[in-house]
Amino acid sequence: MIDLGINPAGLERAARRAKERDIIIPTFAQMRDPKLIPSEIVRRLETVGLWDLDPLNLFRISWHNEPVEKGGGFGGVNYLELPTDLTGVDARILILVGKWFPTGAHKVGAAFGCLVPRLVTGQFDPTTQKAVWPSTGNYCRGGAYDAHLLACDSIAILPEGMSAERFAWLETVAGEVIKTPGSESNVKEIFDKCAELRSSGEDVVIFNQFDEFGNYLWHYAITGPAMLEVLESEMAEGQRLAAVTYTTGSAGTLASADHIKQRYPGVKVAAAEALQCPTLLQAGYGSHRIEGIGDKHIPWIHNARNTDLVAGIDDAGPMALIRLFNEPAGAEYLAAQGVTDELIGHLPELGISSIANVLTAIKLAKWYEMTGDDVVITIATDSMDMYKSRLAEANEMLGPLTGADAAVAHERWMLGESTANVQELGHWDRKRIHNLKYFTWVEQQGKDVTELDRQWHDPAYWNEIQDMIGPIDELIGEFNEKVAL
Repeated sequence: MIDLGINPAGLERAARRAKERDIIIPTFAQMRDPKLIPSEIVRRLETVGLWDLDPLNLFRISWHNEPVEKGGGFGGVNYLELPTDLTGVDARILILVGKWFPTGAHKVGAAFGCLVPRLVTGQFDPTTQKAVWPSTGNYCRGGAYDAHLLACDSIAILPEGMSAERFAWLETVAGEVIKTPGSESNVKEIFDKCAELRSSGEDVVIFNQFDEFGNYLWHYAITGPAMLEVLESEMAEGQRLAAVTYTTGSAGTLASADHIKQRYPGVKVAAAEALQCPTLLQAGYGSHRIEGIGDKHIPWIHNARNTDLVAGIDDAGPMALIRLFNEPAGAEYLAAQGVTDELIGHLPELGISSIANVLTAIKLAKWYEMTGDDVVITIATDSMDMYKSRLAEANEMLGPLTGADAAVAHERWMLGESTANVQELGHWDRKRIHNLKYFTWVEQQGKDVTELDRQWHDPAYWNEIQDMIGPIDELIGEFNEKVAL
């Protein structure tokens, strides 16, 4: 799980480094509720840009950032509601917006959840060790960013087929960037590179988002409450939370569903994947273009007992819709359909996997024949800031988007989203998905099969992870006292 044993010598060196660099670490409680952040830190943030490499931006690892590029304070959770004119369904679809995190993606929080417990226990020594961030995109960006703010050296690992923007930005932040073969679906190649680094003799610590429970815990503690905050401010009398939808990726964001199910036990939780790589649906394989949702395995941190449906999203849908949402002809077409100028201005806040999440919400709304009294909530991990090169590639290949192209994209890929490739999960379906972990994690990565069995049979397993929030916050507080800035 998450080892909170103390290494006194490493802790002393980590605290000394933090003092030298003026680093104060926020607690999970402060990230969940920024009203707990000291007023002096809020004041100092008034002159700091959202992406600046400033340790103060650790306090901006929150869903509550004011949506501005520099100097913002804190307010409500950033989210959008997508209307029927756009989605074609009566159900209300709400989507949290990750653009307003540092690095433009919420993965900066998941990486924080993995690194900080090791740092405040002295298990990670920033003076001698390197933090390794294997990822298919945003997580290694978040990890390199957090490591830089926490004065740790870092190595980012991601597939060579990811967008050019990711590599360009990483070169300015990470200590080293390693490109592995393939694209989103080539996760094993990332794991193989990690094994190579471990055996190289270099003093590295691997923070693997697919098996690090700090990823799970951050989303359970921070994203789950943020989603509830939006729901409880938006749902009118007589409305109900019907579903939450996620593309699976590392399964970290899915942990927020564990939090939500504790408040709304009847909610349906959908895990989506690219239809071109149907691992959950068919134990299948393949490659696809929904960047950042690495697959062909089941993450160790996926609580399969809490997943109610799986869905396959054709990657052609998000790739067509990013053009609709970001090109002038798309904006003109959407305005003619009744979509407001305000919302059209916000649609670039949805990246490729974010649109896949929306299409999953539409699938579920049709699957369950939802009405206007049903609310579906989902997540926009990132925005189009990291995918502008994909738009340029599409324009080069297909030509500029026309009004007819925009109409086809909307009708075919959003209004025409069908209920195909959806499976409701029974007990044995969930266990089938859970059992797929064995081949990656026990056979390949050396995990203990008894822990795998406990994940399935013992509900206390997941509760024990969730209960670590308080102890970690105590350790962060003690660390900050040692630093004593």
